[in-house]
Amino acid sequence: MGERTHSTTAKRSAPWATIIGGTIVAVAGAAVLFQVFRAEPAAATSDDAGKASLGQPQQSPALARVNGQTITYDIVARECFERIGEEVLENMINRTVIHVETERRGVQVTEADINNEVTKIAGKFNLPVDTWYQMLQTERGLSPMQYRRDVIWPMIALRKLAGEEVQISQADMQRAFQRDYGPRVRCRMIMMDNVRRANEVWEKANRTPDEFDKLAREYSVESNSRSLGGSIPPISRYSGNQNLEDAAFRLQPGEVSGLIQVENHYVILKCEGHTEQVVTDIKDVWDELHAQLVEEKTQERVALVFENLKKNTRIDNYLTNTSQGGGEGATAANGDYTNKIQQTGMSHPAGQTSAAQPANATQRR
Repeated sequence: MGERTHSTTAKRSAPWATIIGGTIVAVAGAAVLFQVFRAEPAAATSDDAGKASLGQPQQSPALARVNGQTITYDIVARECFERIGEEVLENMINRTVIHVETERRGVQVTEADINNEVTKIAGKFNLPVDTWYQMLQTERGLSPMQYRRDVIWPMIALRKLAGEEVQISQADMQRAFQRDYGPRVRCRMIMMDNVRRANEVWEKANRTPDEFDKLAREYSVESNSRSLGGSIPPISRYSGNQNLEDAAFRLQPGEVSGLIQVENHYVILKCEGHTEQVVTDIKDVWDELHAQLVEEKTQERVALVFENLKKNTRIDNYLTNTSQGGGEGATAANGDYTNKIQQTGMSHPAGQTSAAQPANATQRR
């Protein structure tokens, strides 16, 4: 178990994990949503914030006074907008895209759905819900309302939009078993982005394999492993790149590989040994492994659903002066909703609008 968890965490945190295959932020099924929805600062997330001044001429309330000089709400709001307005708007656009589709298809996410999901995720870490919220606040700067609105609500909505339950085959189970519990190859790696330089470094590595770590620090273009002398997490089967895996598993301790092309990079490996099979009988971990695969495949489907929604939704972002989407799948409802976005040009908004999803999705349990 420790081996699998450690490997999974390492693969997700390292930039080269997408090539080799793959923090406490691993909020179970919400992982993919953290890539799409960035939490807005607490001062900018209240649904009621700014409503009183919207379209009204009254004076902006004072938030502070320094030696008689007043700092008003409008000044603070403008500063926040200039710093994080683009990110907050993108977050709101993403939620709106999902909300439009849930309304079109009659999909509902209830407060009970959200409460149950938060409880389930907190339970996976053996934490009470309040402690889980506190940890998210401390580690990620996510308030309970932000977490429920920006992570949990979209995750549940997209999962419902994705529809049918995923199917896990015997072959899926065997591959995942080898990936998570099978033998691995301990390696150091040098990654290059130039084939001529890669050949030069490969010749040096073959002449002086004992200095492989020094060569990695000097020449590798992958910053994380470079600082560790090329040290990377052990490579398993079915972890993402078959060419790399095949080359690694052919190596004997102390042996240096040939050049391995991985996308637009060139990799040199030095084998430092092999690990043993962590679990020998798949039956011992069947239930846990099956649940993990269901979660992984669900996340893949959720990501695909959201990608297709963005492609088929007309989005005009006047702040960044960009437009996208609006393919054949775009609906009239999408167009109507998008038209409600007010053009801002270079001016600052007078106020804030409420989030696009149901209000009960933002309340703390």
